Amino acid sequence: MSRRAERTRADRALAGYAGLVYLFLYVPIVTVVVLSFNAGMHATDLRGFSLRWYGEAWSDPFVTEALRNSLEIATTTAILATTFGTMAALALNRMRGPLRSVLDALVYAAIMVPGIVIGIATLVFVVLAFDWLNGWIAYLWPAGSTPPALSLGKPTVVAAHTLFTMAIVTVLVRARAAGMDRSLIEASGDLGATPWGTFRQVTFPQLFPAILAGFLLAFTFSFDDFIIALFVAGPDNTLPLYVFSSIRRGVTPKINAIASVMLGVTLTFLFVAQILLRRTARRSGRAADEAAGPESALGEAA
Repeated sequence: MSRRAERTRADRALAGYAGLVYLFLYVPIVTVVVLSFNAGMHATDLRGFSLRWYGEAWSDPFVTEALRNSLEIATTTAILATTFGTMAALALNRMRGPLRSVLDALVYAAIMVPGIVIGIATLVFVVLAFDWLNGWIAYLWPAGSTPPALSLGKPTVVAAHTLFTMAIVTVLVRARAAGMDRSLIEASGDLGATPWGTFRQVTFPQLFPAILAGFLLAFTFSFDDFIIALFVAGPDNTLPLYVFSSIRRGVTPKINAIASVMLGVTLTFLFVAQILLRRTARRSGRAADEAAGPESALGEAA
């Protein structure tokens, strides 16, 4: 058998294996979406198609409260992570020396650490800090009234999610900043622009696609998170926590409807973020080619 025939057979085998992997990943997801339109009472017993369970899901006060909590947490997390992540990316881009390597390692460690470790670490830290702070609040509070007590809830979930997603924003914005045209920033300074004016009119427009993509990814990861929220949510319920507590009593078409809506929101945000990242990569590539063009021409002339 020739090498070309062997290579063709290997390619077909790999393509078939890849197809099986994709089927294994996506067939269950498609099944959940299809069964969310089930008119019957049981999740796996398809008795026709109906939007009944979507209506029942979003008329359930527990579902709407969990959805509101998830949206509040995800929006706050995305704003904080985008702000702090962008600031960290700009600072790291200007740093040099061993300290930059240490901070880079810490940024990537925040992404690589499993969610369960972040959840446990945040829970332990928050409980110890709240115990210490509550003692001081009770000591300093005026006598005759009950002092407030810090406890787990939506703020602790936001803090834990911000820690994780800020690292993602930092990596994205740094990648864009590395391919940014520095000559425009230098020209802005030479023309008398202030640092803030340069950032607002030159730096920020170039970084905006990466910043927006980081915002969308931070929102998506926070909205879908279950593991970290399980440890630090306290009495506040999020939509993933509600779904988990509901399926312990059995999967219903209403749960399929909720999962389908969450899937749609997640895929939409990820799709938009992917488009922005691809546009950013193309712009960075064009800028690099334009910058390398004169140098290549001079090299050829020499």
